[in-house]
Amino acid sequence: MPQRSQPAPPRAEPTDGPPPAGDAAPGPGDRGLVPALLVILGGVAAALHVGKLPPAIGALQDTLGLTLVQAGFLLSLVQAAGMSLGLVFGAWADALGLKRSLVAGLLLLSAAGAGGGLASWLAPPQAVPLLLVLRALEGLGFLMVVLPAPALVRRLVAPGRVATMLGVWGAYMPLATALALLAGPLAVTAFGWPRWWWALALVSASMALVVARRVPDPGRPAAPAGGGWRARLGRTLAAPGPWLVATSFAMYSGQWLAVIGFLPVICLQAGLAPAATGVLTAGAAAVNVLGNLAAGRLLQRGWPAPRLLRIGFVAMALASLAAFAGTGGSGLPPALRYAAVLAFSAAGGLIPATLFALAVRLAPGEDTLASTVGWVQQWSALGQFAGPPLVAWVASRAGGWQHTWLATGGCALVGLVLAARIAARLRHAG
Repeated sequence: MPQRSQPAPPRAEPTDGPPPAGDAAPGPGDRGLVPALLVILGGVAAALHVGKLPPAIGALQDTLGLTLVQAGFLLSLVQAAGMSLGLVFGAWADALGLKRSLVAGLLLLSAAGAGGGLASWLAPPQAVPLLLVLRALEGLGFLMVVLPAPALVRRLVAPGRVATMLGVWGAYMPLATALALLAGPLAVTAFGWPRWWWALALVSASMALVVARRVPDPGRPAAPAGGGWRARLGRTLAAPGPWLVATSFAMYSGQWLAVIGFLPVICLQAGLAPAATGVLTAGAAAVNVLGNLAAGRLLQRGWPAPRLLRIGFVAMALASLAAFAGTGGSGLPPALRYAAVLAFSAAGGLIPATLFALAVRLAPGEDTLASTVGWVQQWSALGQFAGPPLVAWVASRAGGWQHTWLATGGCALVGLVLAARIAARLRHAG
């Protein structure tokens, strides 16, 4: 008598991390690896617009008479969009559709970037306000790309590959920052800032076309009854998980941007040449990619997410102490200080990749993934907005950078408390 095949029992999901790679049988999601990588490249293309400005500030001042205050607004307008509209745009991206939002954001970035290059044809009194408006539009386009991307990656790949690919996604910003810091000065010097704007506009437009043609549309998940965008916002804000992940991201992003952002000033004050300063800063930003990739691999192998957060925050605190304590001759030699900055950035890279993975796990529903990431992005922007002024205030009060570790260490301490709360939340959810 033939035996009937027994259905496989459901696999229990671990409480502290995604299933290891070996637990997921190859399926249709494996064919989504290339489309998922294209989505990540779309995020890199969008983030290049965030990082394109610092290498061009000097040229903008020379050609348009840009003041330092206006340069500051150009730098902050991108973060202002994320800080004020991340949650709302995330809910809107959920409603619009993940792929559609990403493509539309890339096209908006391309249009705003091309318009910014054309602003060079105007007289400075008209060009500067136009650049400010277009910079704000770039901030909106950036949000439309990066908010749906983690959810789209999650739905394109097999379950056992989600953690690894979200680790790769977490590297999009430091990778774009490093590329912009390396390529931007060369491009601006050789061709001028308008062509630098147009080149990145072409990159965004090309990625929009590639994503539109090569990335399948997973559709929109079914929303519960009464699940309009207001309901999604309410469910996102009512759940504790998005708050824990978002505030943890703020503790990371504030200290990371403060250290990397002021590193050129610190290097110049130490007597290094501007060219060397750019290379060293780009290197410090680039090693953050290594931490993101490592986090994805470790999560896939079953490492608990709170453990990776604890390692990242403790390492950032210790590395910041080594890099800045005793600045002015009483601390470590300059080479070891720079090595500590590299360790600060690389170990810190464990944190964003882990938090992106937690964001898609702790979202209150499939239809709130982008709104949850939007809330995380909003707090990340808040950290980036508040962190550098805090470190600058500490440095100005101390008369140097020797107490920077107090500000970064405070952020790390709060991050450790939040990591403990996340661990408790995962145990409760399990």
